[in-house]
Amino acid sequence: MTSNLLSIGKSGLLAAQVGLSTTGHNITNANVDGYNRQVVLQQTAQFNNAGYGFVGNGTEVSQVKRQYDGFMAAQVNGAQATTSSLDAYYTQITQIDNMLADPTAGLSPAMADFFKGVQDFSSNPSSVSSRQALLSSANSLTARFQGLSARLTEIGDGVNSQITSNVKVINSYAKQIAELNTAITNLTVNESNQPNDLLDQRDQLITELNKYVKATVQPGAGNTISVSIGSGQPLVVGDKNFELATTPSPTDPNRLDVGYVTGSSVTKLSESSLSGGALGGLLEFRSGSLDRIQNSLGKVAIALASTFNEQHKLGQDLNGDMGGDFFKLPDPVIGADYRNNATSTTALSAKVSDPTKLTASDYAVKYDGTNYVVTRQSDGAKTTINPYPQTVPQTIDGVDFSITGTAAEGDNFMVRPTAHGASDLAVAITDRNKLAAGAPIATGAPVSNTGSGKLGAGSVDKAYLTPGNALTGTVTLTYDKATTSLSGFPAGQAVTVKGLNGATTTYPAGTANIPYTEGDSFSFGGINVNLTGAPAQGDKFTIAPNSGGVGDNRNAALLAGLQTKNILDGGKATFQGSYAETVSYVGNKTREVQVSGLASLALLQQTSTQQQAVSGVNLDEEAANLLRYQQAYQACGKVMQIASTLFDVVIGLGR
Repeated sequence: MTSNLLSIGKSGLLAAQVGLSTTGHNITNANVDGYNRQVVLQQTAQFNNAGYGFVGNGTEVSQVKRQYDGFMAAQVNGAQATTSSLDAYYTQITQIDNMLADPTAGLSPAMADFFKGVQDFSSNPSSVSSRQALLSSANSLTARFQGLSARLTEIGDGVNSQITSNVKVINSYAKQIAELNTAITNLTVNESNQPNDLLDQRDQLITELNKYVKATVQPGAGNTISVSIGSGQPLVVGDKNFELATTPSPTDPNRLDVGYVTGSSVTKLSESSLSGGALGGLLEFRSGSLDRIQNSLGKVAIALASTFNEQHKLGQDLNGDMGGDFFKLPDPVIGADYRNNATSTTALSAKVSDPTKLTASDYAVKYDGTNYVVTRQSDGAKTTINPYPQTVPQTIDGVDFSITGTAAEGDNFMVRPTAHGASDLAVAITDRNKLAAGAPIATGAPVSNTGSGKLGAGSVDKAYLTPGNALTGTVTLTYDKATTSLSGFPAGQAVTVKGLNGATTTYPAGTANIPYTEGDSFSFGGINVNLTGAPAQGDKFTIAPNSGGVGDNRNAALLAGLQTKNILDGGKATFQGSYAETVSYVGNKTREVQVSGLASLALLQQTSTQQQAVSGVNLDEEAANLLRYQQAYQACGKVMQIASTLFDVVIGLGR
């Protein structure tokens, strides 16, 4: 009996010692990230059958168990992935928001200064100083476009760098998790005997991994776990880890994509499959905001330059020549997929033909084996090139697509109509005398006219630039009161008449007499004139080349009017309005991401608090446990002391 009592005391002493060690371990690791509180589970030792009954043999430690809740851990990891993604997005877009919101560094002041220069030029078209000032403000405007675009490019390069860094960290974590899988498997005896500290380290690595990419965890054989990312690509399976890699975009070598390493090749992963974490946030920012902002800036630049060029070419400079291009316009950027079939001879070209219809999107052009299909990247809208082979270019969103050569299935191209619109914009004119302020035509009437008819100053449109339409001599229109018509229009040109009510009538070339009603406008060969009043019989009106029109500002006034004209977005927005929409988008998106980030952070803190309530170390509780195990230790020692005393009594009886 004494021996049994001694054994019982000893078992309790050892159990209390394990409890004290575990409690001390909890206390010393209370501030270690990822540590889960451990508790000692005891059970009754195997009893003895003494004949008169069953006598207990004390206690034994059955398990040192960590307080881990897989469901709560998964919630924390999910919230962590979302928070890290929004943080990465917010960090990047804040840079753009600060840049565009700067009242001195933004584009709006530069555009305002440019059009002020155009208005000053219109007010005094013969002034050397106003002409030089216009050229200076134009160069300032292009420099501002280039500066903003360069800054956006720098941000894009920074995103590339961070993507590379994040991929390296993800690969490092995957390798460490695989190594821990091996170590945990080797040390696991059974479900109740596991290396708790190693399990904590592995779980913490999973949490850290979710800061960079959203990871899905599944339990595996031998106490291992399998980790997958994206749309199910395995990152860790048992003791094996797989790697991600950065690879240049197939259609843009300056853009890094994330790929999955399989053998010696890298398979590109879609950006949508890599959601969550800092990597997902960076990819979402680049495709969702950075590309759009850069394209929107380029759209404004191309639209402004294109419409300004078109109007400028309808004017006449100080040398008496028709105006030329005021701005140098960049062509759309076309990237051919380097994986295109070698047998393909396809050549793709694109040209902006209608800036009013431009979007801020890129376009994927892919051959499906039968047709070329153009996919707008912003919303996935598809347009089939029809017919193919082409006879004429096909216009999509203001861009002419021309495809020649022999295609091969899978041929892929990326067309970015406005990507370099801001960065490559430049002023084409350096000679101030070539600024076209005047109109190329001049109207007049002899003083001998007796009626009240007055011919307006007139204007020209782009049809005037068609070979053969430009005036080489004077056109004299004569009024016939009997037929209320005008004669003298060029015999080789049709004449379109527009009344005050908006109705138009086109008379074929060679029509001798064109009916006239007061207020009618006449258009022929790109020339547009308006006649008002009541001409008398035989009254004449002349339209002639504008020779010596140094002080003429008609074209300059039309150039200045472009500032307030709705041109972009299908004729619904001015240049300033379109840019303001981009600034508004950036501001709203920045605020949206900020608010979402704060909400996600609150959720992360809430789930972390709930997890810590179950798995975290409470120092007050551990202090109480110390006292409890200390008392148990002392009590078991007292049991052993009593057993020793009884043993001494028994020995004494035999003396």
